[in-house]
Amino acid sequence: MSESVPNESVPSESVHVDRDGAVATLTLDRQQAMNALDHPTKVVLRDRLRELAADSSVRAVVLTGAGDRAFCTGQDLKEHVALLQAGDPAPLSTVTEHYNPIVLAIATMPKPVIAAVNGMAAGAGASLAFAADFRVAASRAVFLLAFARIGLSVDTGSSWTLPRLIGHAKATELAMLAEPISAHDALAIGLVTEVVADEDLAARAAELAHRLAAGPTVAYGAIKSALHFSAGVDLTTALTREGELMAATGGSQDHKDAVAAFVAKQQATFSGR
Repeated sequence: MSESVPNESVPSESVHVDRDGAVATLTLDRQQAMNALDHPTKVVLRDRLRELAADSSVRAVVLTGAGDRAFCTGQDLKEHVALLQAGDPAPLSTVTEHYNPIVLAIATMPKPVIAAVNGMAAGAGASLAFAADFRVAASRAVFLLAFARIGLSVDTGSSWTLPRLIGHAKATELAMLAEPISAHDALAIGLVTEVVADEDLAARAAELAHRLAAGPTVAYGAIKSALHFSAGVDLTTALTREGELMAATGGSQDHKDAVAAFVAKQQATFSGR
């Protein structure tokens, strides 16, 4: 078993990780910048996500933003402009060094990830939410793929995640026109899992996270893997992968315990192994 994250906040200026049992909540906290991602924040976010992915005592993760204005507004453009003006190569390497590893850590994490979208989710911030397994949005939440507004293509995985959530045509519209979409409109097109009252967001995200944390973690990880794998292969190859994952989950303790509980007509309890 890997070393667990302590049941307390991990000290960081802009990223906090809090534990409640098997649920870890990762909060972006740069409220003065609407939780935009500067270089230190991207590094810490990447590293914390990797730590949570490797920690077998964490069975569900909530990703959210501090305050009530923003979930995450993507790249800190003030920092970006300053680096460009200084001729610093950092803006050209940040996708490879930070955004790609961050989105991969979310999308491939072998446990459920919930984005609790508390406000504006723009640019890479919106893309982070799209990579999660569930998106619970506050009524005030807004999504904006703002890349085209500043003459950029999309990043942080949204070219892959967004069409799979809402279809190619709608993804093209959101990316090229770069118009904001409200939480309720996002729900109508299948972009978010559910919309709740602003004041209920944290409690609802925690409720869902604890439900998932009590579930068959090995199976959840396999389901994520199967869904991602099947997106780029033919049916025969997908079926082969399904068989491999079925064999792996069939040997898990969770499966054995669930079958035993079924035979005994009892409620199954999952250990996440």
